[in-house]
Amino acid sequence: MSFMHEDFLLETELARSLYHSYAKSLPIIDYHCHLPPEDVASNKQYRNLAEIWLGGDHYKWRAMRTAGVDERYCTGDASDWDKFEQWAAVVPRTLRNPLYHWTHLELKKPFGISDRLLDPSTAKGVWDHCNELLATPEFTARGLMTQWEVEVVCTTDDPADSLEHHIAAAKDGCATLTLPTWRPDKAMATEDPASYNAYLDKLAVAADTEISDWASLLDALNKRHDFFHSVGCRLSDHGLEHLYAEVYTQSDIELAFTKVRGGGHLSPEETLKLKSAVLYELALMDHAKGWTQQFHVGAMRNNNARLFKALGPDTGFDSIGGYAQAAPMSAFFSRLDATDQLARSIIYNLNPSDNDIFATMIGNYQDGSIAGKMQFGSGWWFNDQWDGMTKQIESLSNMGLLSCFVGMLTDSRSFLSYARHEYFRRLLCNILGNDVKRGALPNDEKMLGQLVANVSYHNARNYFKFHQI
Repeated sequence: MSFMHEDFLLETELARSLYHSYAKSLPIIDYHCHLPPEDVASNKQYRNLAEIWLGGDHYKWRAMRTAGVDERYCTGDASDWDKFEQWAAVVPRTLRNPLYHWTHLELKKPFGISDRLLDPSTAKGVWDHCNELLATPEFTARGLMTQWEVEVVCTTDDPADSLEHHIAAAKDGCATLTLPTWRPDKAMATEDPASYNAYLDKLAVAADTEISDWASLLDALNKRHDFFHSVGCRLSDHGLEHLYAEVYTQSDIELAFTKVRGGGHLSPEETLKLKSAVLYELALMDHAKGWTQQFHVGAMRNNNARLFKALGPDTGFDSIGGYAQAAPMSAFFSRLDATDQLARSIIYNLNPSDNDIFATMIGNYQDGSIAGKMQFGSGWWFNDQWDGMTKQIESLSNMGLLSCFVGMLTDSRSFLSYARHEYFRRLLCNILGNDVKRGALPNDEKMLGQLVANVSYHNARNYFKFHQI
């Protein structure tokens, strides 16, 4: 039997039945990713496997650097074949890293390669086979989404973005509903006044509104929020070290914003207050339109100053941070809940030691208005692997209701990453199968199958209601 067989990672007969009968054939709702919307609009045809598989993949770059591969084969000027050849040589060294599983799942579907493992001896054959398929209509950006039955994909977009590619894809009749997600992190990034003001100038142009004071900043953000909604956006997303919930007065914020808008550096206290105010106002906007707000918290970004300067962000130099999460999260949600303006929320945790904090925090703000209004998001980034996803599921199951969970997403820049949904579904079925095997759950395939189907697809469909846009 090949390594990547149909029952991969399914350890019991019940797990196999749950996966094949209840999970495998369900469509995908990918409600958070970093796919380039221009590739969807243009229905991009990829020139080779390196472009679609290695370009922008900081997971692979980290592994390659760790294995001693020179930077020119990661982000540098080496040829596409040379980069792929180097990656193929590293793959056998990723044993027990999730990259080993992801790599072979992605070769299995959509490329149909399950009879060989990627290594230097198979690299050329894999390269030729995949490149031949990538030249066909079924392997364009849209073709790949169709193969995976992706119903909805939500990209990650700045408030100043034109959203022209989302609009173009919709007009062109793209089978996969491609929607923007509001990611306003730059509207809070006050640490570098020059960069912050340059961004505000860009935002002002997009909103056709002069940004000179606190009130006009909110006006500009509201206008762009309205525009995003008109294009189908129903989600916001924030990448934060932790939630911000400092106590402030209106005067504090007006003075702080005037100071930074004039090029002045804010004190740490002023910075936290201004970030808290912006985050709160954005949350009110989300609630007013019935959006879901997402919070990705706990990343310590751009640690390697030398390589960040040379290569920029999102190139593989981020890690798990150790930030205090409970108190500011409670204060932020409580302020919104006090006036019944807490939108549906998904919180993603990067530090697994905080899993139980997140899993219990969401229970404080469930209000019966919708099943699973507050969500503990799936294992994220360093945790979207077998062990990390298992721990997230265990915390959620112990502290909340797994049955209300909206499931997996790709959080990826690659159109080949839909295998992560398969990976998650296999994991979920395997956990349930093993629970039954040890007598922890009843041996009721129909009941467990409904749970699998709901977490894999139906909960997300009912929670986000993208089909009603």
